[in-house]
Amino acid sequence: MAKAFFRLQKFLRRTQFLLFFLTAAYLMAGSLLLLQRTRLVIQQGSRGPSANQALPVLNGMVGLGIAEPRTLQNPRSGPRLLVGTGTQPEPTLEQHHSPRWLAYRNSELRQLRRRWFHRFISDQEPMQTAGSKAMKHTAEHKGTYMGCFSDDSRERTLKGAVFYDLRKMTVSHCQEACAERAYTYAGLAYGAECYCGNRLPATASKPEECNSECKGEKGSACGGVNRLSVYRVEELRAGARRRRNVIYRGCFRAPENLTDTFPASLIQPNLTVEMCSEFCSKKEFPLAVIRGRECYCGFPTGRFSLRNSADGLLCSGTHNASTAAEGKYCLVYQTPVQDTRCTDRKFLTTKSKVFVALSSFPGAGNTWARHLIEHATGYYTGSYYFDGALYNKGSFKGEKDHWRSRRTICVKTHESGKTEIEMFDSAILLIRNPYKSLMAEFNRKYAGHLGYATDRTWKSKEWPDFVTSYASWWASHVLDWLKYGKRLLVVHYEDLKQSLIPKLKEMVEFLNMTVTEDRLLCVENNRDGNFKRSGAKQKDFEPFTQEMKDLINRYILTVDEALRGRNFTGLPREYVPR
Repeated sequence: MAKAFFRLQKFLRRTQFLLFFLTAAYLMAGSLLLLQRTRLVIQQGSRGPSANQALPVLNGMVGLGIAEPRTLQNPRSGPRLLVGTGTQPEPTLEQHHSPRWLAYRNSELRQLRRRWFHRFISDQEPMQTAGSKAMKHTAEHKGTYMGCFSDDSRERTLKGAVFYDLRKMTVSHCQEACAERAYTYAGLAYGAECYCGNRLPATASKPEECNSECKGEKGSACGGVNRLSVYRVEELRAGARRRRNVIYRGCFRAPENLTDTFPASLIQPNLTVEMCSEFCSKKEFPLAVIRGRECYCGFPTGRFSLRNSADGLLCSGTHNASTAAEGKYCLVYQTPVQDTRCTDRKFLTTKSKVFVALSSFPGAGNTWARHLIEHATGYYTGSYYFDGALYNKGSFKGEKDHWRSRRTICVKTHESGKTEIEMFDSAILLIRNPYKSLMAEFNRKYAGHLGYATDRTWKSKEWPDFVTSYASWWASHVLDWLKYGKRLLVVHYEDLKQSLIPKLKEMVEFLNMTVTEDRLLCVENNRDGNFKRSGAKQKDFEPFTQEMKDLINRYILTVDEALRGRNFTGLPREYVPR
């Protein structure tokens, strides 16, 4: 009897321990799941059609709504949308050959729903209180630490070039970036911002006020709130010469009075482009203008806007300091100095009463349009998504702001569908050639914002699958915004690229903003931004098959017809099939 009782007691103890262990594991798992959900951030590569996105019905659709893109059917010529709801049954044999236009909802963009929370506590959180030990400045850095200085964004001294890296900024990275451009000083602020220049700031601050830790280097000071940690950059080794990125802007008719037009000048026998560019860079001007042996430095202005270039032959000989066309023309070069007249941006001081979307298909130039709008208006743009690359490298600080905050001038979105569109009071609808858009988005998806997909990827089955599923989305995106948009400004990417200032003025006026002519000229001078791919990577093969072209061309004709039916300008003639 005692033996049986002992066994029962032993069993109950084990069961009690097991129940305790299972309960603890259950609570821990629940806690981890809750923490994971609260830190959810939409990843960069998860873009695709929305949950309400109207896309073609595909063969092989299963109950979960996942379809095989290769089975896309040819669309009808009209813009009629057939939007399904819920799960869809297995199609019959007849349905396999039924050309239902833009009806399938691709589930990929369900991942793009903005259920995110701020996963960063604060970018500017100070790491030391007054009286605590100051951070290290010079122990591991090659440059000479000059001290902590006040930083006024309106009258910034170090303004030759500006860089941001909100994840990996280090003192060495900032110093090297400034040294490559031949600047004397490098200043860091807010733990992630780098400024270059040739003059020290005027007002020194207390060392402990530079208390923001570098984002990519623990224990090192990268300025603070309105404070700069300034370094004198390391001199390059003897015999080495800094290479400046000087860009030829063209031959232009010289203004009548160059001295009044340009604030700095130099007369030098045997003047060369390098000598003039170096002189203007030291003076921190973005333009170097050469006429004979005369060098002038300045900004694009209303008197010298760089919009109407002349035949390069009229400037022949100017490089060798001889007069060109009796001094009526001059050569213009872009120095490495950044035009900072339009780089200051901020959030709206009061919530916007009008909720404006900047809508486009992926790859249609939305990031570029945001860059132009931000620099023209001086206000940040928001985003329906969170793109870490844009936030960390492109200084798009509106990425981290909640898209419904109404603190931004407009909100980027690739969404479509009645519910998503009607959330906005008005929208700028940006449309680009679908051939170019598809290639740009394919490059982004497989190589990031600045890279190019490999030839192997282009020749794999990924590319035809991508075209068949995304080409229809290009069409349905425009059609949905034309159908449900309350107030639209349609902007064609090609027109914006060709006539930047006039089109940008339209966009700014649509946003109910006014800007100065000099600020628009500054935008034109900084038109590319940080996310422009370097050149067009030429391929030795044609990525689009004839079947792809036939499909895309039908979508183009449908969108063109729909635009004209709403009294908008049709698609640019250059890519509308004839």
